[in-house]
Amino acid sequence: MSWLWAIIVGLVLGLIAKAILPGKQQIPLWLTTIFGIIGSILGNAVAAWIGVSDTRGIDWTRHLLQLIGAVVIVGVGDMLWTSMRGTRKQKA
Repeated sequence: MSWLWAIIVGLVLGLIAKAILPGKQQIPLWLTTIFGIIGSILGNAVAAWIGVSDTRGIDWTRHLLQLIGAVVIVGVGDMLWTSMRGTRKQKA
C-alpha cells in the first residue's frame, strides 16, 4: 500500500511544483508524477539528515522540504526534458 501513497503524493507534489514554477513546463503528467516522487524522497532524506523527520503531530517541516525537493526536481527535469526533445521555443 505504501507504493500507492508514493504515487499519490508524487502526483500532488509534482502538480503543485508545476504550479509554483514560472512559465509552462513541457513535461508530461507521468513524468511530473515521477519527479514528484523523487522530490518527496529527496525531501524526506533532507528531513532525516537535519533531524526533523519524526515529530509529534503534523510534520510541516518535512512536507515543506518535500515540496522544495519536488520544485527543484521538476524544474531541473523540465529543463532536461526540453533540451532532449528540443521543444523549448527560442526567443527572437
